[in-house]
Amino acid sequence: MKAIPNYISISRIIFSLILIYIKPLSVAFYAIYIICGFSDIMDGFIARKTGTASKLGAKIDSMADMIMASVLLIVLYPIVNPTTEIVIWIILIAIIRLAAMVVAMKKYKTFASIHTYGNKITGIVLFIFPICIPYINTTLLIYIICVLASISATEELIIQLTSSQLQLNKKSIFVK
Repeated sequence: MKAIPNYISISRIIFSLILIYIKPLSVAFYAIYIICGFSDIMDGFIARKTGTASKLGAKIDSMADMIMASVLLIVLYPIVNPTTEIVIWIILIAIIRLAAMVVAMKKYKTFASIHTYGNKITGIVLFIFPICIPYINTTLLIYIICVLASISATEELIIQLTSSQLQLNKKSIFVK
């Protein structure tokens, strides 16, 4: 029972990698994509409700989130065809996130990605993005995502720089 949330997170990694081989924005793509999103909700929910939340589980969940985001970037890039400005912005966000991970690695000797409200909101908007592509101006959506991702990445870096101990479940710099 303890390992079920971890197995759900691991399944998200597997399903995310399968998306690489599925035609983007097809019915099969959306079906697998929604399974990934559902698993992202369920792993943490089950872990909290059963009292089986763990540092390992939080790490696997964060890794699954990063793999899914990376796969989506690879798969959707040709469809979205972002401007150079957007590409540079995404690279800067990635650098900030990497800096936060490096700080955590140096300070705590472990990989860490914090489950802040900002990261959760960014994740939700990122999740909705592929579903909205056929219906909403993608440039506008990308700007919204980049603003949210910039704020959440910066917040995570600030938390890692200012914290004396690793706090994977710190909600925000504004919440004690």
